[in-house]
Amino acid sequence: MKEHPKVKFRQMTPADIAGVLVVERASFSTPWTRQAFFNELVHNQFSTYILAMTNDRIIGYGGMWLILKEAHITNIAVHPDWRGRGIGESMFDYLMALAHLSGAEKMTLEVRVSNEIAQNLYRKKGFKATGIRPRYYTDNQEDALIMWAELGGENDEKMLGAGN
Repeated sequence: MKEHPKVKFRQMTPADIAGVLVVERASFSTPWTRQAFFNELVHNQFSTYILAMTNDRIIGYGGMWLILKEAHITNIAVHPDWRGRGIGESMFDYLMALAHLSGAEKMTLEVRVSNEIAQNLYRKKGFKATGIRPRYYTDNQEDALIMWAELGGENDEKMLGAGN
């Protein structure tokens, strides 16, 4: 793994959407719109979104919904220029710790069945495949693998402190 620069994590705000869209459009064939992010940040009481920042530049972001004792990862992305440096894994660890400290006991996500790199990371973090959502992705009708993990770690508070 390549060494990565000093990365800080912080809460996303509506003022960050333009920078997030740069990462989003570079990462996905069917990117979310400005309005979708705005709705998540302003109108969805269950959503939490964080940024990965270096030198005041947004290089990644991740989001989740916290509903009762479950966290659902909505999206996570690192700009292609910054991939392969452990940033996505650090951001994922941060989201897991934040979810657990917010009261979540389990976390779920969907991932393309073809995205083996992401699946390997999720398995490393304790996620297990539990099902398939047929034709989940609208760009090519690809199936999504549903994965779940139990949350909980002694280092959650330390992780959150390290990201700021």
